[in-house]
Amino acid sequence: MTQIKYMILASRQGKIRLMKWYIPLTQKEKAKILRNLTTTILSRKPKMCNIVEYSDHKVVYRRYASLYFICGITAEVDNELLILEVIHRYVEAMDSYFGNVCELDIIFNFSKAYDILDEMIMCDGSIAESSKKEILFTMSNMDVMENSDNLDRVLS
Repeated sequence: MTQIKYMILASRQGKIRLMKWYIPLTQKEKAKILRNLTTTILSRKPKMCNIVEYSDHKVVYRRYASLYFICGITAEVDNELLILEVIHRYVEAMDSYFGNVCELDIIFNFSKAYDILDEMIMCDGSIAESSKKEILFTMSNMDVMENSDNLDRVLS
């Protein structure tokens, strides 16, 4: 089973735009991973392999426009291409939800970006849902419930 350790979105300048940890780590360990990985991945050439060995695990990443999507996985995973597909599906889902997603969408609507990620990956780091259609259906339902809650507060 694929175990995802973390998902990080970083800009080309190295600014962290989103991070989700699926394993318990101290703040110091997280800061070290963020510092080392952003430096390593940002310095890699575009034609280089998107899979890197890091510490006791592997890192799979992919660049979309101005963002790097970085995913740490257990070393035992034998299908890194599946993780590239998960990253791609995450980008596709956000693209459909936001309508041509960009870095600003993630900055200003980070809670929705986290919600989409939460629909895809369970809190233990295993893949929960891979269907973009199902993810968007759930997001739509969440928006409807959120809007009805806001309407109830206004009417009260």
